[in-house]
Amino acid sequence: MTPENKGTAQLTAAMMLSGTLGVFVVESGASPFDVVFFRVVFGALALGGYVLSRGWLRDHGFTPRTLGLAVLGGVFIVFNWVLLFSAYENTSISVATVVYHTQPFYVVLLGALLFRERLTAAKVGWVVVAFAGLILVSGVTPADFTSGGSYLTGVGQALLAALLYGLSTLVTKRITGVRPHLIALVQVVVGIPLLLPFADFGAMSGEGADWGWLVGLGVIHTGVMYVLLYAAYAKLPTSKIAVLAFVYPAVAMVMDWAVYGHHIGLVQALGVPLIVLASLKVTLARTPASAPAPQTAAHAPEAASPPATQAACEA
Repeated sequence: MTPENKGTAQLTAAMMLSGTLGVFVVESGASPFDVVFFRVVFGALALGGYVLSRGWLRDHGFTPRTLGLAVLGGVFIVFNWVLLFSAYENTSISVATVVYHTQPFYVVLLGALLFRERLTAAKVGWVVVAFAGLILVSGVTPADFTSGGSYLTGVGQALLAALLYGLSTLVTKRITGVRPHLIALVQVVVGIPLLLPFADFGAMSGEGADWGWLVGLGVIHTGVMYVLLYAAYAKLPTSKIAVLAFVYPAVAMVMDWAVYGHHIGLVQALGVPLIVLASLKVTLARTPASAPAPQTAAHAPEAASPPATQAACEA
């Protein structure tokens, strides 16, 4: 098997795991804050064990500046997960995941706004196309704005999650000379003290919380998934990463339908190809198709991290 074929298999597996994340969140029965808290706890143990086994802590490469950037990115990532998991409750896994995939456009817009990165007319046009698709996918009508309700709140939470993910991506892009596994480890460790005040341990002692699902979120969707992502990024061109990133929302929609019977309507479905096409155009415009994937990015959703090039693509 060639390195590129191996990378393709690794990234496909990672994106398929990402697509099952919503089911683990919902089945845990825990609140979004509790889910994320225990995800970072178990994720830190899984990633920490892997990093220690490889001996990467000895020559970590962090400077005070890059460590501070990793911590800041972790703050964005952790609250991005809280918002995304809240959106699952208020909309559906399918709708929240597709809305969340507006991340690349936030990266472009925030890069132009905060760092004066070049914003071409073509990129602006694709952003407009993407948000037209977003309006269709969300299924929000003018009546929703007057009546309010949890559905509109959920769409807003998914958009805010994408915004925080975009901020994390921009911050992480400025970290060089550090293995992505170490950046990801810092980000999940940061989440432990950050979310500790919000964790409701009393609620976790009840029958509603299934610890197996929470352990799975940390070990599978953080530890195993991140290792697969970063191994794949080193072997694949950006163009292939951008295409394979859409395995994640596709699997998430299938899982939402298979497990919960949720599916998007015909009009909503018309918006999906608009977001996919626009996302590919914007992503591939940022980096030449022949360029290798960045090995210092911390995520895919969570994500996502994540661009799909950050783990979360993660979510």
